[in-house]
Amino acid sequence: MTQPKASRPHMPGYGILDADSGKGLLHWTWATERLAKAHTYWVATTRPDGAPHVMPVWGVWLDDSFCFSTGSQSRKARNLAANPRCVISLEVAEAQIIVEGIAELMVASELNHRFADAYGPKYEWDMEGFDEPVYAVRAAVVFGFTSAAGEFTSTATRWTFDNQ
Repeated sequence: MTQPKASRPHMPGYGILDADSGKGLLHWTWATERLAKAHTYWVATTRPDGAPHVMPVWGVWLDDSFCFSTGSQSRKARNLAANPRCVISLEVAEAQIIVEGIAELMVASELNHRFADAYGPKYEWDMEGFDEPVYAVRAAVVFGFTSAAGEFTSTATRWTFDNQ
């Protein structure tokens, strides 16, 4: 598992505490547990004219990547073909996570099989004959915090990765 560098996000005007104050920085395992557990994720892509496009998807967290599928002619797929940069966001109870990264189309890879093995049981979906594109979004930057009363400023954490 990749161990990213944790720090506080720079958010002027939000009262974010320094890294040694409050509850301290969240651990990367806090984020990965929630990335794996979430049911619905939101994928933000950019249309060719620069307009944003956001849609919900189902997906799984595998190999430090968020993996999801979409129809080959969907707006998401066409946007990602033109610009693979995207944002994935999710909420699990009071936990909020935002993943910024680059989507890579996984073509007939071992990851595709593992995606099907994880996705099918998670969503009770029959993956027999599944042939839609699978994307893996490797994180460049991840933001996480809890929205529990009084905890946002003391839990806000940014993780950065060396892979981008």
